[in-house]
Amino acid sequence: MALLDGITTRLIDTGTLSISILERAGDDPATPHDRTVVLVHDALSSAALWQETMQDLPGDLRVIALDLRGFGDSEHTPVDATRGVRDFSDDVHGVLSVLEIEIAHLVGWGLGGAVILQYALDHPSLSLTLEAPISPYGFGGTRRDGSRLTDDDAGTGGGLPNPDFVQRLIDHDTGEDAETSPRRVFRAEYVAADYTGPSEDLGVEAMLSTSTAAGNYPGDAVPSDSWPGFAAGTNGVLNAVSPQHFDVSGIVGLAQKPPILWVHGTADTLISDTSLSDVNHLGSLGIVPEWPGAEIAPAQPMVAQTRDVLTAYADAGGAVTEVSLEGVGHTPHLERPVEFRHALLSIIGYIGAPPSVAPPTEAIILRSAD
Repeated sequence: MALLDGITTRLIDTGTLSISILERAGDDPATPHDRTVVLVHDALSSAALWQETMQDLPGDLRVIALDLRGFGDSEHTPVDATRGVRDFSDDVHGVLSVLEIEIAHLVGWGLGGAVILQYALDHPSLSLTLEAPISPYGFGGTRRDGSRLTDDDAGTGGGLPNPDFVQRLIDHDTGEDAETSPRRVFRAEYVAADYTGPSEDLGVEAMLSTSTAAGNYPGDAVPSDSWPGFAAGTNGVLNAVSPQHFDVSGIVGLAQKPPILWVHGTADTLISDTSLSDVNHLGSLGIVPEWPGAEIAPAQPMVAQTRDVLTAYADAGGAVTEVSLEGVGHTPHLERPVEFRHALLSIIGYIGAPPSVAPPTEAIILRSAD
């Protein structure tokens, strides 16, 4: 992994596996927990893509980014998808336990958002920042209310990725000669079309750190009698967020509700009500043949589902702030770092943010903190 100035790395033995973490060289391990921020990355990525955010956060915070199992420099231990994302959230808890961090502010991007929501169901947290998170009902195969389209979750899980893309991960392809190359996928799915920032090489490096060993990415698939002919298996990353294994909408019922910040971009093609990674939406566009129609295989309204669950969370007494960034893709922390940083500092209650940093104009308060 290429480390930016001031960023260090080490391995943490949780007693179950080794997890790689990034830290800032000057951070004090004795920093109070209410000024500790833990960053959890998306699928097909690693902690490497948090480095610029880490550099930009105030020096009196303690900031930690970790590689989930099977990503970055962490151990390539298989994921038991029948537990949803609990393997991942248990790993986060294992790292924090070793570091003697009882409670912290958690930030989760994409898959990381799913992980920290599961963490919040099992352990206390000070706040949750959800960046372009997977729907609380998983990825694919559900109606707006979270009900599953088929009993076997056809069209979700390990059978989703293009096999050529997976082979290019295995081959560590850094080129751009094909639409299925990791570099082209990063441009198409992770950032908006006009993004020209310096993080593309880091993003490709992080993507190529993904383990494709059995039980990691993408996971197994099984045949299905329902269109498009495959269904979710029982191991691996994508099966862990299949709706038969994953549902964190229960956060609405938490007795102690940490404040939630939800940051997302309007140009996100990955997490969207019309996601270009949702096989049902692709079927409606004619890209996947023999689509059975919207009654049987509707596109998953991912953003609407998240808003519905967070609105219910707010109605039940939780504090929720939504920040919708116009023209931003799947990586607000890279594409609009100033707005992302300001929103994060606000939700963690940081005092002393530079006065030159303006608050995001797109913030919507679903319910203010008491």
